[in-house]
Amino acid sequence: MRYFKLLDDMEIHGRWLPGEATNAQGQEIDDIWQFADGCPVQVHERLTIPIGHPGVVQDFSTSSVGGTPVVHKRVANVFAELAQDYVQLIPVDVEGQSGPYFILVATRTIRCIDDQQSAEVKYWLPEDDRPELTGTYRAVYGLRIDPTKVGDAKVFRPWGWNVVLIVSEDIKDALERSGATGMSFREVTGPSEVSPEQREHSRKLKVLYDRTETARTSFWRTLGTMEDSFVIPIVVGGGWPARRQIWRVIHRPEGRTLFVTDGLSDFFVEAVAPSVGFGLELALETDESVENVAKSWQQLLLERIANELVGHEHLREPARTGILSMEVDGERMPEPLLTKDGRVGVLLGMDTPALPGHFTMPDGQVRLVTVKTLMPRELTYLLEHGREELLHRFNQSSPGHLSKAWRQPVV
Repeated sequence: MRYFKLLDDMEIHGRWLPGEATNAQGQEIDDIWQFADGCPVQVHERLTIPIGHPGVVQDFSTSSVGGTPVVHKRVANVFAELAQDYVQLIPVDVEGQSGPYFILVATRTIRCIDDQQSAEVKYWLPEDDRPELTGTYRAVYGLRIDPTKVGDAKVFRPWGWNVVLIVSEDIKDALERSGATGMSFREVTGPSEVSPEQREHSRKLKVLYDRTETARTSFWRTLGTMEDSFVIPIVVGGGWPARRQIWRVIHRPEGRTLFVTDGLSDFFVEAVAPSVGFGLELALETDESVENVAKSWQQLLLERIANELVGHEHLREPARTGILSMEVDGERMPEPLLTKDGRVGVLLGMDTPALPGHFTMPDGQVRLVTVKTLMPRELTYLLEHGREELLHRFNQSSPGHLSKAWRQPVV
């Protein structure tokens, strides 16, 4: 029997991304990871799936943080017909959709990872100071399982690495025949497809990933308390240097919240050589209340700015070396920030004593580029008179670099 990882097809351009399940009061449920734990769950109320990032509707998707599989009826029907003893199908309402959707729960966890055939495995060790994880997998690359240990299971999660959802070949074939969208499959049985050359390539990439991530994380921790539960890789790819888009949240003194990009200073993955990528990371700090960081306008604004810089080289250089003003799409932004054209103006690179202007990575200096939201009147003033007087007025209030949706313009 052949088995396959069932994955989100992230190559689909503009696809939607579901958020985490909410209860009848609209509050995110406490345990957002329970649906991907590989065991039965108990749900006592009707849940709703909000859409974190609108886009092309898919029949199969997973939520961005908890990894909850959200499936349309045409996907659910396949599992109900061929694997009813191995799954739960929990009806849910999906924001903006009238069709029937379900949370798909694999109810079995099986100890079946083949360490020798997998490209590389790492375990949590006692010295990692995570006793609840010791002995489980910390990372699995090029996953391979031993099918002789699976028994008759058609859907399951592998013990110690339950971030993966595995289905049998007949389930895969039936899903493909159904015409359902949003899925991709990667085989996890048979000899490893990783050649010695590929293993060495992966090893070099891992060294580079580890050195950049460790250095950057150490710097972030000097700025405040990191919210480790909020590390959202929105998309893999998209033109970022190492093809990973990540945002982090740091809680700062006096109740301020700092949103930062975490990957614009990665090495360029194609070169497999040390570098600081684009040589910058973005930082947006606010003292306004942020109830849900993953769905906040601040995080969404930072994402849009980052994507503009990634896609336009002529914007990156002034952002990296000086001050840059720009406008981005204002959809789902606070109304006071919107121009008459429905856009939001920002000022990038404003100096502030509250944050360092640069930080040091193993392979060079990286600029920490502040993001200051502009009220529409301020944007008009900047376009007509330049930024010097505007910067002067911002600096009269301390700290003037904070981004807010609710304040009086300084002009």
